[in-house]
Amino acid sequence: MIANEFWGCQQQWLGAYNGCAMPRNAARLPLAVVRAMRPLQWVKNLLVFLPLFFTLNEAWSLDDLSGALDMLASTALALLLFCALSGGLYLFNDALDIERDRAHPVKRRRPVASGAIPPRFALVLGLALPLACLYPAFLVAVPFGAVALAYVIIQIAYSLGLKRAPLLDVFSVASGFVLRVLAGAAVVELPISPWLYLCTGLAALFIAVSKRRSELARAGETASEQRDALASYTLPMLDQLTALVATSALVSYALYTFTAPNLPDNHSMMLTIPFVAYGMFRYIQLVHLRDAGEDPETIVMTDLPMIAAIALWLATSAAILYLGR
Repeated sequence: MIANEFWGCQQQWLGAYNGCAMPRNAARLPLAVVRAMRPLQWVKNLLVFLPLFFTLNEAWSLDDLSGALDMLASTALALLLFCALSGGLYLFNDALDIERDRAHPVKRRRPVASGAIPPRFALVLGLALPLACLYPAFLVAVPFGAVALAYVIIQIAYSLGLKRAPLLDVFSVASGFVLRVLAGAAVVELPISPWLYLCTGLAALFIAVSKRRSELARAGETASEQRDALASYTLPMLDQLTALVATSALVSYALYTFTAPNLPDNHSMMLTIPFVAYGMFRYIQLVHLRDAGEDPETIVMTDLPMIAAIALWLATSAAILYLGR
């Protein structure tokens, strides 16, 4: 079924764009490609730094940065590779989703949907770029390469069919967040508490469910035209899922702060719980008042209360890890 749909999409592109012909404004194509790779969403790739952050004064120290420079360089390279991986896969997804994006009031402005990039060109580049990144990923570290490969496989499967499967679509989206954290641990070969993966996974599910909630609220009667999976959701159902996942994420983080063996014995990490709780409450508020969950990266980068909560969480956590270990 996936193969039929894939080739069906190609036939639509051939008819609409006469093969892979370049648009008239070909000189603007590089800029359009960069836009289609969604640089604003690369903020999610900063999760690769999370394992390095939480091993402060355990695997490295601010008092002796010589041992941390190699890990920092490897993590920065992992960040760049994930930006290329995710950016290419966005191109691939947009090439497959061109007709539905044109039915969306915002997504229709994306370079592929608007015609700034030929769909077949986006398809080829969207596959070639991630595949080209896998070789250097394995050179950086074999475990990191394996995580990158898993990310590519899941995201391609998402674009080809999983995004149309209710519930599986949100799990697929959430897996990308967890794999970024796992990649950060793999590239520096550091053992990380399972609590970190659990908290990341639940927080990612919370974001993914909130995204679907905002999409459904904005789309209204045209929801199924914009995304197949939305036809199987209702706002009350998504609100219940949001409450369930948000509660699980907050409780899991609270348990992590005083049960993880690698945290300070005085349980001072519990001081960060209010920042996490406020951040989640603020996110829910924005989702319900503004339907802002469709663009989580915009919330993180533009909402001042959210920025303050994240900054205070980072500063407090860093101080606790530095002074408590």
